[in-house]
Amino acid sequence: MALTEDFLDHLQSGLTTLARCWLLRRKDGWVRGFTDHDTDVAFGGVVFRADTGLTAHAIMQTTGLAIDNSEALGALSDASVTEADIRAGRFDGASVEAWLVNWANPDERLLQFRGSLGEITRSGGAFRAELLGLTETLNRPQGRVYQSACSAVLGDGRCRFDTDQPGFSAELAVVAIEDDVRFTLDGAGEQPERWFEKGRFTVLDGGAKGLVGVIKNDGIGAGGRVVELWQALRAPMRVGDRVRIEAGCDKRHQTCRDRFDNIVNFRGFPHIPGEDRLLSVPVQGTTVDETGGGK
Repeated sequence: MALTEDFLDHLQSGLTTLARCWLLRRKDGWVRGFTDHDTDVAFGGVVFRADTGLTAHAIMQTTGLAIDNSEALGALSDASVTEADIRAGRFDGASVEAWLVNWANPDERLLQFRGSLGEITRSGGAFRAELLGLTETLNRPQGRVYQSACSAVLGDGRCRFDTDQPGFSAELAVVAIEDDVRFTLDGAGEQPERWFEKGRFTVLDGGAKGLVGVIKNDGIGAGGRVVELWQALRAPMRVGDRVRIEAGCDKRHQTCRDRFDNIVNFRGFPHIPGEDRLLSVPVQGTTVDETGGGK
């Protein structure tokens, strides 16, 4: 929202009724508003709560492509920002808006900052979050990497494979947990062992709902299907929680063709010469095949 004449007149009057408001939107749809005013402020369909203890450093704004950086500080509470949610990564990459608002007339306001949350640290019942401006995205690598393996993720917009097809995913309940990385699920399913290795493990309910892990090992035991993750999820799981497991993909050309019948969307370059061919030297009476191996 642009600076209006009425708001500008208010700022220049010398007697102002100003407050700062912050709007957080997590990727899972969670939305909260915070303000440093002593009473709640409402606009845009959001109530900005005054009892959250959230404050922010002065926002450093620059021209050009320099990145605007600031920090948000706040108290951890069950009603707004919890330590468990921060530990679980639910605030990672959340979008942020910072507003300067006339609390006596919230229609008079100015958007001072829009960006996302960066590094978040917590200690002593409080948190500190780095605010990253929109130009932060310019630091991300762009373009494709030329490699023999596929660069897409199974089921994403580039792969386009439908993992909801029968046999390529399953929704099961957890019946046993070992070391927070090994889970026994209620049912072996029709797929062979190792079918879900390298696949996604998504929690559907419970305290870890929405978190995703990568399956390291997949087998069939006496109590059902046994899957092991590469690392523990950042929130505890309990017996009875439901999870979705998806078939694994090792990114090879042959796997895309034979297992998924999706070679038209393969995002790799399987015929790139290997390192042995790049380092090879001519030898009389020897030929080199297209994969780089000698004959």
